[in-house]
Amino acid sequence: MERSETVEKFRERLSQVIEERGVTRSAFATEIGLDRSTLSQLLSPGNERLPRSETIVAIARVAQVSVDWLLGVIEQGRAGTQLVANALEIEPGAGLPMDERLERWHKEAVGAKVRYVPSTLPDLLKSPAIIRYEYEAYGALVPQARIEQAEARLAYTRRPETDIEVCTSSQSLRDFAEGRGIWDRLDREARVKQLESMAELTEELYPTFRWFLFDGLWRYSAPYTIFGAKRAAVYLGNMYFVFNGGEQIRALTRHFDDLIRGARMQPPDVPNFILGLLRDLPPKPANATSGKTAAKRAKGMAKK
Repeated sequence: MERSETVEKFRERLSQVIEERGVTRSAFATEIGLDRSTLSQLLSPGNERLPRSETIVAIARVAQVSVDWLLGVIEQGRAGTQLVANALEIEPGAGLPMDERLERWHKEAVGAKVRYVPSTLPDLLKSPAIIRYEYEAYGALVPQARIEQAEARLAYTRRPETDIEVCTSSQSLRDFAEGRGIWDRLDREARVKQLESMAELTEELYPTFRWFLFDGLWRYSAPYTIFGAKRAAVYLGNMYFVFNGGEQIRALTRHFDDLIRGARMQPPDVPNFILGLLRDLPPKPANATSGKTAAKRAKGMAKK
């Protein structure tokens, strides 16, 4: 193949991948680390030069195509095994209380839609009591740091440019209300206050924050977050699987959209559903005592 033919084929396929990604030239240039004018020059019909090798590799990585296909050397095999491997990063230490990666990824996704399947409740809706309960094993400083992060996330969500969608099963929310599973040691009063707060916040934040509830008998999802078109992080308990490739992000986006299509509860109805959970709770016994009070009483009886 003549050099001029290679340049022409490169230009055609570069235009093709930009169109398929559904982004502007400016956005694509940012993704590959070029300024817009340089990208425009590469796409110009009068251009007779190929970009530097590192630019070609960057384009191939972002577009999830092989370099050989991009240069017209082959007609098939656009995505290669090595490119898929490069699109995945394994991040250990997920869930550490002082982990700042999620905050950084959220900041990088400012202005883009964030899709989120939480492992328990949506972080920005959690009250200080819930956060202390979840992180009580880490000492006093850690829950406080998490509380500050949740408050910052909530403040950001109140900004009009935010766009956040959350999906969880209705059963997981009912389990929380009734104190089942991981919530079995959380006292009733804390659960009631959390439910009241979530009912208010989901109504206040709508429509920039939209919470969908699906039926856990019909749908399932591991916890993950999609940060716009840049990144998706799947939470596996002690590590993140972080996808930076377009096709992997699109696959997770399709999965999230499927959860939404199967949702039994739409965002405007979630506040009333939460209030219904509150109404269904059995009344607190008149002679009920807190766990601490009961423990002290039992200890005193043991001494006697």
